Amino acid sequence: MDYKRILVPVNGEKADDEAIILACNLAKKNKARVHVINIIEVERALPLEAPMVPQQRRAEEILEHAERVAEEEADYQVDTGLLQAREAGPAIVDEAVNRGIDLIVMGFSYKKRFGQFSLGNTMPYVLRGAPCRVLVSRDPMPARVEMAGRTADARFESRLDGSRKFFMVPNKT
Repeated sequence: MDYKRILVPVNGEKADDEAIILACNLAKKNKARVHVINIIEVERALPLEAPMVPQQRRAEEILEHAERVAEEEADYQVDTGLLQAREAGPAIVDEAVNRGIDLIVMGFSYKKRFGQFSLGNTMPYVLRGAPCRVLVSRDPMPARVEMAGRTADARFESRLDGSRKFFMVPNKT
């Protein structure tokens, strides 16, 4: 694939680092530009351009960290930008359209909601609405999980037919 413009939305999660490194490594092959953005979601009761000083400081820290990761881990320079929007998903898609992005790389931490794996709201929106390819880098599922106040190790069993079975082994402590 020949990517010239890569967009990496970040929100301060651990998975962002892997997405940044992945995007930079892909960009090196084609001398592509990597745009790293953070989106501050503004409540509907406030004007979209409302000053949100604490959130802006946090966003600047996240973007500075992204620049360091790109330089130190991937030896690559990235452009960074801060956006304010009502929702992150539409802002990411709009940014991809406006910048003529060829690839969106998103980091994603393993999350559960109501006991089920959850993509949240942003990821499905971007996957449905992006005008380009979307590459998702998900953190591995945690090997140790807490259930009803007790911890257990997550295990996978490989079967002869190539499938894998997931099961939990409670710890004795």
